[in-house]
Amino acid sequence: MSHDLELIQVGKTYDDGTVAVAGFDLAVSRGEFIAFLGPSGCGKTTTLRMIAGFEAISSGTIRIRGRVVNDLPPERRPTSTIFQSYALFPHMTVRRNIGYGLEVKGLAKADREAKVDRILAALGLEDIAERRPDRLSGGQRQRIALARGLVVEPDILLLDEPLGALDANLRRAIQNELRLLQRTLGITFVFVTHAQSEALSLSDRIVVMNQGRVEQISPPRELYTRPSTAFVAQFIGRNMIFEGTVVEARDGTASIRTPLGVLSGLVNGAVGEGGSAKVVVPSEAITLRAGVPSSPHAGNAVPARVVHSQVVGHVRRIAVDLDGARRLALEAHVDKYPDDAFAVGSHLTLGWSPGDATVIAA
Repeated sequence: MSHDLELIQVGKTYDDGTVAVAGFDLAVSRGEFIAFLGPSGCGKTTTLRMIAGFEAISSGTIRIRGRVVNDLPPERRPTSTIFQSYALFPHMTVRRNIGYGLEVKGLAKADREAKVDRILAALGLEDIAERRPDRLSGGQRQRIALARGLVVEPDILLLDEPLGALDANLRRAIQNELRLLQRTLGITFVFVTHAQSEALSLSDRIVVMNQGRVEQISPPRELYTRPSTAFVAQFIGRNMIFEGTVVEARDGTASIRTPLGVLSGLVNGAVGEGGSAKVVVPSEAITLRAGVPSSPHAGNAVPARVVHSQVVGHVRRIAVDLDGARRLALEAHVDKYPDDAFAVGSHLTLGWSPGDATVIAA
């Protein structure tokens, strides 16, 4: 399979010895939408800047469509970068902002204008082509930055939190446009974000980073339902996590003895009998029933007590204490959680299917 982008053991260490990125391996297929996701300071933007050529790599190899680009300056790489600030020229019209990259490349005026006209039409910007950026909304400026990046026809479009400055409603609208545009054009996108919902809804695969290292690379649903490390289990979604000792592991499943009983799930990774492990359960997979478990060791059934209950529209929001120290937030339709059974102070049993839980090494 040919790859648009390959990172092979790419690393970045600063002069003071600080390791920003270590041992980064990634292969991106043509037309993929890849998201880099992680907390602030995890190395995702540094990695994007190394791909773009704005940051020199300390080790490893970066290939774009088979060509090593380690020593190529940004202007000679087949990439375009869109930043959160948009970096538009305030004294230029929309048309000139979009065409500036083609002008720098020395493209003939007629060809340049034709390309700009096509991208203006594709992004619905014809009506504002002669305006300047200071007279436009945030959403319009974001589209201009996107058009400027796409008009040079890059092999890879790099996006560094491009939606971070937009309000929630506009952000959702632009997300939909961005995904549709990427599908239509078939260009490889590498997208940096700290917003989980953005990564989960837009990308084909997500690279979760933590302290300069890759924790997991998976499609969104797999990442959400089958975390492979403790960090991912805590960082992605709303998971209930139990730690204990493996009492049995076979045929891809494992049973873990915890302070709340023996719990089971599907294994992701390597766990062995007698070792420490964690059972990770997405909050969406949990069912509630009134009363306490019939046995303290009943499979995948743990006791809880309601500490908060609120109805918002047709949704009931419940907070439960599991063992006096941990609290879990749950949501469901009011028909599922009626008032009389789920009032504050009520004792409940939380249960889930073993197939919905993931067992990982602790």
